[in-house]
Amino acid sequence: MAFPHTPLTIDGTIKKDTRILFIAKNALWDGTGSAEDGNHATYHVEMREVLKGLGLNLTIADRFEILFDKPDFDFVFPLLNRAGFFNSEMLCPLLCERAGIPYLGASPILRGLSDDKHLAKRAAVAAGVPTAPWAIYRRGAPITAETCPKADRYVIKPNNSSASWGVMDATDWASVKAAIDGVHDLGHDALVEPFIDGSDVEVPTVTLDEPIILPMMIFRQADPSHLRTYQEKRDLVDRTQKYSLDPFENETMKATIADYTRKLWAEYRPYDYGRFEFRVNEETGEVTFLELNLNCNLWSQKVFGRAGQLAGWTQEQLIETILAQSLRRHGLMD
Repeated sequence: MAFPHTPLTIDGTIKKDTRILFIAKNALWDGTGSAEDGNHATYHVEMREVLKGLGLNLTIADRFEILFDKPDFDFVFPLLNRAGFFNSEMLCPLLCERAGIPYLGASPILRGLSDDKHLAKRAAVAAGVPTAPWAIYRRGAPITAETCPKADRYVIKPNNSSASWGVMDATDWASVKAAIDGVHDLGHDALVEPFIDGSDVEVPTVTLDEPIILPMMIFRQADPSHLRTYQEKRDLVDRTQKYSLDPFENETMKATIADYTRKLWAEYRPYDYGRFEFRVNEETGEVTFLELNLNCNLWSQKVFGRAGQLAGWTQEQLIETILAQSLRRHGLMD
């Protein structure tokens, strides 16, 4: 079945007259040497070149400071999310709000809600979407076994991490406690939940007046009990034998996941684009919400880019569509 949605375009006059700031950690990287962020650096360079190729009136930066003093821009495309300090994903939209400049993506408070896995799970429960039981251990708060769900195996991770940064597993309270302490030592709150066998289904969504779901993708694991790591997700180690990124074609489970996604996105609108993630057991049909990422990775080699290709969109059309909708939402184009 053909994808029923047509990508959006931006008028040439709007491209010429709208002063856009693109800000990302590796936006100025020249591609030489070895970037500490692995494929994330390659992604930022690709985004820079795509935006330049669209013919936009573009300024490129890699530091928040450019937004400190009355910056002369009409719109900001922010990808400076993990900037090396706690809750840094909220700073760029906050600075844009301070300067009165429209920007791509959700508001700071919604970014905080989505990036805090504990709060996102609470929102899922309120929306009637199943998620695994969990416990949150904030830095400075008591660490007690009583609040920890019962399980044979646990996943412990920073409550605000992306790409499984800092993720660990454990099998008893002593090892759970040690992992919580380790996460706190990294400067983050810790989330603990049971490990669920299965694979992750990724649900990329964009807004065309209303949110739509691009073709779903699955990280199908050769070993359903394998815990995917940050190094694997950033292509810092070989992971080709462990899992593959494939189109998800189970129509019954897709219908369930789509229904859950629509229930969830109501909490975060307007957000322009975002990826919702579910753990699925293809043998039992069980679907469990894991997390969501607003202002997520748009790289052509990851979920969003691959889903765009399945929809029949080029990478340039995908990025232009996301940008066009946000410009329209902010009154910067018809």
